[in-house]
Amino acid sequence: MKKWLSLSTVRKKLLMLSKLAGAALVASYVLCNSLPVGEDVSFLIWAAFLLALVLGVDFFMGRFITKPVFTLNACAKRMAALDFSAPCGLASADEFGELAASLNTMAQSLQQALARLEAANAQLERDVERERLLLSERRELVDSLSHEMKTPLGIIRAYAEGLQDETEEAKKQKYARVIVCEAERMNGLLVTLLDLSALESGAAGLHITRFDLVELVETVAGRLLADAPGTRFELQYELPEQKAFVCTDRRRMEQVLENLLVNAKNNVVPGGILRLELAAGARMLHFSVFNQGRAIPEKDLSKIWAKFYRGSDAGYGGSGLGLSIVAQILSMQNFAYGSENLGDGVRFWFSLPFEGCEACPC
Repeated sequence: MKKWLSLSTVRKKLLMLSKLAGAALVASYVLCNSLPVGEDVSFLIWAAFLLALVLGVDFFMGRFITKPVFTLNACAKRMAALDFSAPCGLASADEFGELAASLNTMAQSLQQALARLEAANAQLERDVERERLLLSERRELVDSLSHEMKTPLGIIRAYAEGLQDETEEAKKQKYARVIVCEAERMNGLLVTLLDLSALESGAAGLHITRFDLVELVETVAGRLLADAPGTRFELQYELPEQKAFVCTDRRRMEQVLENLLVNAKNNVVPGGILRLELAAGARMLHFSVFNQGRAIPEKDLSKIWAKFYRGSDAGYGGSGLGLSIVAQILSMQNFAYGSENLGDGVRFWFSLPFEGCEACPC
C-alpha cells in the first residue's frame, strides 16, 4: 500500500495530479451549484475556481516535468561541449533523478577517459618529438661524418697509392706513418662523435660521485701542460690550498677540463701566457682558463660551442667537437659556462656548486 501511494515515478505523479484535478473539478461544480446564489453568479464562482485549478496544475506540471527537463537539457548541453566542471544538481526520487545521476556518472567517466586520452596524446607527442630528434641527429651524424671523413680518407688513399709505386724504403716508412696517423685521427673522430651523440640523445648518463676538484684540476693540468714537450708558453695557475669537494661525474668533468686546456694550449701564442684559475666562492667553484692569443670575433662567441665549428682564425687543426662536448656535459648538469675576449686573449670558464653534497646520491 505504501509503495502504491508513493510518488516515486513521473507516471504516478501525473496520475495522482490528474485524479486530484478531476476530483477538485467535480467537487467545485457540485459546491457551486449548491450555493444560495443565482445561476450566473454560481457559474462565475465555478469559472474562477476552474482558473485557479488550471494554474495549480500548470505549476505542478512545471515542477514535476518542465523544470527537471530544462535542468537536464542544460547539463546535457554542457557535457556535449566537454564541460564537466559542474555536475547535474537535480535531486529527485523519480526517473529524472535517475537520469541526472546517470549523466553525472557518464560525465565522470568521460572526464577520466579524456584525461587518460590527453595523457596518452601528450606521451605520444613526446615520443614522436623524440623520434624526430633522433632521426635528425642520425641524419646530422651521417652528414657530419661524410664531411669530416673526406679529408683523412683522401689523404689515406693518396699515400696508399703512392706506397704501391714507391721503391725507396724511407719514403715507404713515411707514407705508412701518415696513413697510420690519419687512421688514428679518423678513429678518434668517430669515438668522439659517437660519445657526443650518446650524450645528446640521453643514451649516456652521468655517474655522480663525490671527489676533490682541486686534485682533479692539478692532475689534468699536470698531464697536459706542466713540462710538456714542445711547450712554448708561460704557465700560470692559482688553485685553492684546501680541498674543494663536488658531486658530479668525475670522468665527464675530466673530459671537460681536458678539452678546455687543450683548446687553450693550441691557441696560446708562442711565448704567451696560459693562466689556470680555480676560485671558491660562497657556495660555488669558478674554473677558468685564459690563453693569450687572437680574440674570437664577437659574432662567433656563441657559435664556438656548436659541433664541427672551427673559426677561420683558429691556429690549429682539430675535430671541432671538444667545445661541443664541454657544452653538452655542463648543460646536462645545469652548470653555467661561457667564453669572453679579454683584450689580449680569450677566457673560458664554468661554475659548479661545491657545498651541500649531503643530498647528493653518491
